[in-house]
Amino acid sequence: MYILRTIVSWGWSPILITALAVVGYIYKWPIVTVAPALIVILIVGLVVAVTRARERRLEFSTLRFKQIAGYFNRRFTGNSPLSIFAIIESLLNIDDPKLWDWVRVCDVSQRIFNTWGNSFISRVESDVRTGRFALYLRTYLNELWLLTSHYYEFIEQFYEVAEKVEIPEETRVQYNRFAVEYNAFVQDFRENISELKKVARTEIEPPSVRLAKELAVAG
Repeated sequence: MYILRTIVSWGWSPILITALAVVGYIYKWPIVTVAPALIVILIVGLVVAVTRARERRLEFSTLRFKQIAGYFNRRFTGNSPLSIFAIIESLLNIDDPKLWDWVRVCDVSQRIFNTWGNSFISRVESDVRTGRFALYLRTYLNELWLLTSHYYEFIEQFYEVAEKVEIPEETRVQYNRFAVEYNAFVQDFRENISELKKVARTEIEPPSVRLAKELAVAG
């Protein structure tokens, strides 16, 4: 039944053209009468096919975007041990009061960032359930880009600190493990942006989502 519906949905134009041509041949209708009707049906069929293909591509890209956004929020924020904030917090074990001040500032920023991230995901999931997500896709894409851009600022700050301050080797290893997984997310997000640029108006360029640098570790 599903296959039949698919054939009818996507193949109605050639079916109708064939049927009309056969009827015209049987009843010997003049070609000047049949041809315009066949051309109109063909054009309408092509427009409908292109529109449906675009809708399917948009649906796929939208679903992938939702998965990417959820993965970012679940894996790199909140209480996740792989969050950059968790790695920054581990620096409290270093006897450096100035470093502690920076870590405490980051802790305040983390609470604000987590609230923003949770609100974002809640709105995305709510609109997906109500079927309105496609209407706000461009807005959500821009917001996730902003989230990752601000998040990268903390990654960059940590990297600069780690280059200047002697930090434990296990913290370097933890950060590099984070960087590898985060960069995999970045690649997925970049690909998703490229997909969405074909079906949704956006000025975001894939390279603007930046990769995390890895730290040198002891051999």
